[in-house]
Order: sequence, then structure tokens, then C-alpha cells
Amino acid sequence: MLFGKRPLHWALPALNVNSLTTFVIDSAARFLLPPSDSLMPEFMTTPAPNSSLSRRSVLTAVAGGALCSMGLPQVGAPELKADENANPPVSETPAFRYSLNTSTIRGQNVGIVKEVEIAAAAGFNAIEPWMGTLDDYVKGGGSLSDLGKRILDAGLTVESAIGFAQWIVEDPMARKAGLEQARRDMDTLAKIGGKRIAAPPVGAHDKPGPDLKTTAQRYHALLELGREIGVVPQLEVWGFSQTLSRLAETVYVAVDTGHPQACMLLDVYHLHKGGSDFASLALLNGAAMHVFHMNDYPATPGRAEIKDEHRVHAGEGVAPLSTILRTLHATGFRGFLSLELFNREYWKMDPLEVAKTGLEKMRAAVEKSQGT
Repeated sequence: MLFGKRPLHWALPALNVNSLTTFVIDSAARFLLPPSDSLMPEFMTTPAPNSSLSRRSVLTAVAGGALCSMGLPQVGAPELKADENANPPVSETPAFRYSLNTSTIRGQNVGIVKEVEIAAAAGFNAIEPWMGTLDDYVKGGGSLSDLGKRILDAGLTVESAIGFAQWIVEDPMARKAGLEQARRDMDTLAKIGGKRIAAPPVGAHDKPGPDLKTTAQRYHALLELGREIGVVPQLEVWGFSQTLSRLAETVYVAVDTGHPQACMLLDVYHLHKGGSDFASLALLNGAAMHVFHMNDYPATPGRAEIKDEHRVHAGEGVAPLSTILRTLHATGFRGFLSLELFNREYWKMDPLEVAKTGLEKMRAAVEKSQGT
């Protein structure tokens, strides 16, 4: 089957093409954007020798489609949104915007109020907090409405947050509890103006999880829950996981939901850890992503042994960041690069300096990728 002028097998190389024909034309265009040939390896621009189905163009759908809206109503939440447009026109925004994932300074244990101050002082546009830190803030008597105002006053938005609800697991009771946790997390996030939350395969990372079709159904249920609250769950790839460790799997699940708010949360480290080829990013539509976790990784340890703690600042490792950033830009992605590190050495340093250094190095990587 041909997709534009290219065979469909390049879109989801790990999957059985025949199993996709019933839904791919209607929904794949939301996620897959055929890029220019200059970005593609030769094998991705050569028609499949045994293709027998007629070509179908979905370029119009790709150009006009948008996965995940930013202007979602926040039920019961104050109006705290500083920016209603996820991917504004290129002429109105720089190539990317920048967010601080608070894992980067998590080891300093400064609390969410100080994390907001650090993100603002360092020059970030947004903050990506962890739900555990927000829960600790509330348990300590903190007001979510006050925190939301503090974030806005600091000139920040909450484009995403990190949660660990077990929405994907096989056990029905555990999954029900996971969805209840997801509801609580998203309700908390909505009260500070949060727009999205990570949806990693927690509970199916250390053991074989459900098949991809079932995973898509469970992600759809999570998206529906998020739609009630006004927060969008982002399907997150985890490179070390036994489920959703690869880009192809994550794309399949997101596409198969058939849900207009389905979107993906990708990460330099996790794509490397899971063995996904960065060239495959060129197959995506940037509208299917709003936040991209930014980091770098060293040459050693190798892929099998590397862990989260080995992540380093952009430009301090061997990741092909220029290629990654150019490819993301070519897909139409104009979202947030969120600095997500777990480096124990950085956790021993002044958190503001770590944040400033991280932002400077991300900006330098972007400039390098643009040849400026």
C-alpha cells in the first residue's frame, strides 16, 4: 500500500501492514507527515516492490489536522492559561520554547514554590512539575489556586506534568485504582492551570503488558477521563520498559485510539534506550506532540546498561541533537523542549545554576541545529 509516494511500511516498520489497512487512512495522517526526500534515508523513498493497493494521498489531512488542542476547558479550575495556542504560526513564535522538568533539580528537594522561582529566574517559558511534589505542597497546607497564581505571575505556564497512574495494567482492580489516581492528578493539575500530563506505561514496564490494540483502548479511556477534566494525557515512550519502549509501538497505540486529543511525549534518552532510530521522527506530524523531553547521553555505558542517571546536558553527550532538532522542526513541531535530567552530580550543585546551564545548552543546541 502506498502512502503518498512512499510505501506504508516505512510509517510503522515494526508492525504488520495488513493489520493497519482498516484504520490508517482515516487516522494516521494526524500523526504521520511525509517529509521531504532530503530528510529520508534511501530505503524510505523507494516504493515497495510488492505493493498492490492504489495510492491514496492524505497530505491535505496532514496539513489541516491537529492532534491535541491547547484550549481545553478546565472544569472547576480558575482561568490560569497564559497561552491558548499549542503550536502557533511559525511567524509568531521562535523555533521552540523551553520548559524545566523539575526532575533536573529534584535531588535538591527545594519544593514546588522554589522550583517555580528557579524556572523563572533561569529564563524558562514553562515548568513541568512532578505530581508527588504538588501533593506534598497540598499536604503541607499549600493552596493550589495560590500556586497557580504564583506560576502565572512568574511568567510561566504548566505545559505538562509527570504522573505515574497505572492506567495500562492488566489487573482490573489495579487499573480502576490507577484511573482514580489519574483523575486526582489531573484535577490537581487543572487547578494550577496545567494543560497535559505524562501517561507512561507504569505497571507494564517491568513485565509484559497488554497487546497494542488493548493498550490503545486503555489509552482512549484515559483520554476520555482527561477530556472531562480539561487535561490531556500524553502517551509516553519509555525505552527501558517491556511495553511502549519503541517509537513504532507508541505511534500505533496513539493512532489506533482514533481519539482527537491523542498525542505523544517523546524523549531523546528513551528513544535511544529503546533502540528507536531518530530518523523515524521525520515520519511524524509535529501537531501530534506538544512537549519533547530534551537531554543528551554519553557514549558509555552502552544502550543495554545506560540509565536515567547518565543523562547529561545538551551537547555534553553523543546524541545527534542537530539532526533530531532539525527533524522535529521539519515536522512542524513548535512546542516545548523540556529539560529532563536525573544526573546525581547535578543534584549536588546549586539548582539555579543547573537550570541556567541546562537552558543555555539547549538554546545552543537549537542554534547549532539551525546553523546560527
